[in-house]
Amino acid sequence: MVTVPSRQGLEAVDILRRASAEPVGPVLHDGGEHLGFLVPPGTADGWDVPGSACTHTQGRGLSLAPPVEGTGWLLPPSPDGAGDADLVTDPAVLRAALDEAARLIEAADNCR
Repeated sequence: MVTVPSRQGLEAVDILRRASAEPVGPVLHDGGEHLGFLVPPGTADGWDVPGSACTHTQGRGLSLAPPVEGTGWLLPPSPDGAGDADLVTDPAVLRAALDEAARLIEAADNCR
């Protein structure tokens, strides 16, 4: 799971949903400061995006209940197993979206 600050994560979700041909997997939100993108097993071994963390999860599959207490699904897994949300987010696509989101946020903050 890749965890990022909410502001950057929400921007990345928008980028992924409108610009990427790749589906966006389930995304967790802690209701405050962080979003968690589900990514394929092994992603943590090579993840090095500043401002984010990639942790190993148990890899036991998804359920409709959020896997971490106090979180909720921003993009839930599909209840019937047929939707794009059952797929994990491609790490390379996520990295590009997070980079673009960081640039957009920096530009917006510099306009103030």
